Amino acid sequence: MIKYIEKTPITQGWSDDYKYFALGADGKKYLLRVTPGRVNPDFITLFEAQKKCASIISAAENIPMQQVPMSIPIECGKLDDIHAFCDDIRQHTEGTYAVYAWADGGAAEPAVAVMPAAEQYAFGLRAGRVLKYIHEVPAPDNVQNWEKRINVSIENKLRLCRECSIKNDVADSFVEYIKANRHLLKNRPQTFRHGDYHIGNFLVNDSGELIVIDFNRSDFGDPWQEFNRLVWSAHLSPYFASGIVNGYFDNAVPPEFWKLLALYTCINGIASVPWAVRFGEEEIQVMLRQTREVYEWYNGMTNEIPSWYIGVPELWDAYTENR
Repeated sequence: MIKYIEKTPITQGWSDDYKYFALGADGKKYLLRVTPGRVNPDFITLFEAQKKCASIISAAENIPMQQVPMSIPIECGKLDDIHAFCDDIRQHTEGTYAVYAWADGGAAEPAVAVMPAAEQYAFGLRAGRVLKYIHEVPAPDNVQNWEKRINVSIENKLRLCRECSIKNDVADSFVEYIKANRHLLKNRPQTFRHGDYHIGNFLVNDSGELIVIDFNRSDFGDPWQEFNRLVWSAHLSPYFASGIVNGYFDNAVPPEFWKLLALYTCINGIASVPWAVRFGEEEIQVMLRQTREVYEWYNGMTNEIPSWYIGVPELWDAYTENR
């Protein structure tokens, strides 16, 4: 177990986890993440899957582990093992911790926002290719059937949507699309997933390279559901979002992907406003604007391919020729 000599709390983020910048006795910098509460029975399995992701990328790109563009997992364990160092969490008797090599870099969102369009697209290509590597880690044989699991989630989201006191004018269209397309959830493959793959969980290092962070929501499931966070990227830059899709599919996007993307986006959309209620009016308005934007991208849910998708942009050939 790593020995630490100091720590600094990190307060950014939406989760209830305790996060720290920690300096080890070995002189190395680490991210220490503490998750109090009931222990996820898959915690160790998911942490090991993260290690497999890093190994896959390292081997595929022939780069050392420290250059892999993701948070590098180091060790994990039960809360008892870390109590002595984290005296501010001693009120919690159950939980887990995970340690990662510290990733130096700035938030990707403001950096991507000011990039030229071709660079936004290139950054998206890289994010899509990294996601493809992540999905190369298979789900365990004993993982529950995807159709059964996702339908339980859908029913819960439909209930939240019905019971929400905030009126969302586009929710009915999302609900109708879900009802008409639930059959697409049959026989979907399952893999390891990041669980929250969007630009808010990307860093840009000093070399301008992508680093994927925050695997704390990782799980096993349909890999294409991972794209339901594309709404954030598409809002920022259609070039960036299109790059993610093209990078993942190597410019050969299967038609069935678009149908499932629309379905998963609607499933997320009906629960977004109920989710925002506990955070206050500002977040409610963010989600109302986002669901309206999704509705417009899909032309009232009549188009399968969202309008933000630009294919391979014409500027890309000129950009690659000049590099």
